[in-house]
Amino acid sequence: MPAPTPFVPALIVVDVQEDFCPPSGALAVPDGRAVIPVANALLALPFAFKVATQDAHPPAHVSFASAHPGAAPFTSSTTIANPRNPRETYETRLWPDHCVDGTPGQALAAGLEVARVEHVVRKGRDPRVEMYSAFRPPLRDPPLPEADSGLAEVLRARGVTDVFVVGLAGDYCVRYTAEDAAGEGWRTYVVQEGVRSVGGNEAWKGVVRELGEKGVKVVSLDGEELGWVRGLVK
Repeated sequence: MPAPTPFVPALIVVDVQEDFCPPSGALAVPDGRAVIPVANALLALPFAFKVATQDAHPPAHVSFASAHPGAAPFTSSTTIANPRNPRETYETRLWPDHCVDGTPGQALAAGLEVARVEHVVRKGRDPRVEMYSAFRPPLRDPPLPEADSGLAEVLRARGVTDVFVVGLAGDYCVRYTAEDAAGEGWRTYVVQEGVRSVGGNEAWKGVVRELGEKGVKVVSLDGEELGWVRGLVK
C-alpha cells in the first residue's frame, strides 16, 4: 500500500535518559538500554522532523516518593489535584528521585545519536503535576498552559501528518505520548522494537490493546509504515 498523501512523518524518541537505563539508572527500565540502537536506526531515516524528550524534574517533584513522608517508591501512590480546579484529580504512582534537572541521570543516554535530533522537549518541570506525555499533563478542566510543552504547536508548524514514537517506558511515557498525539489528530504509530516497559513484556501486551482502542497502531521495523519513511527523499 502506498504512503498516504500528504505524508510528513515525525519521530519522537521518548525519555532515553541515563536514569531510565540499566545498570545504574535511578529508575532503570528492564533492558532499557536496548532501545538505543533501534532509536539510532530510526534517527538515520529521512523523517521530516526528529524530536527527543527528557524528563527534567525539579527536586521534590510531586511524583517522587521522597516528597511524601512515609511513602515508598513503586508501591505508593498519591492523588494530584489540578492547581486551578481541586475537583479535578488523578492518581499517580510514586517513583524514586530521577531525572532531576541538571544531574547526570537527566542526560540523554550515552550512545544515542543526539546530533540527529532537531528539537528537544524538556518535560515534567512543574513540581505540582506528573507529566508522562511529551505534550502536557493529564489535566483538562482547565488545562495548565504553564505545564504544556508546546510540542503540538511545533509539530503543526512543521506540517507533520504522522507521528512515530519509541523510547522509555512503554507503559508510561511512550504510551501517553502516543495517545496524546492520536488525540491531537495525527496518525500515530509506536515502533515495538524500540520500546521497553517498567512492567516488562506482560505490561506492554496490555498497553498494546489499549493503544489500539485510542487509535494508535503498534508497528514493526520492517512494517510498511516505516517503508513509507524509507521511501522519502530529503
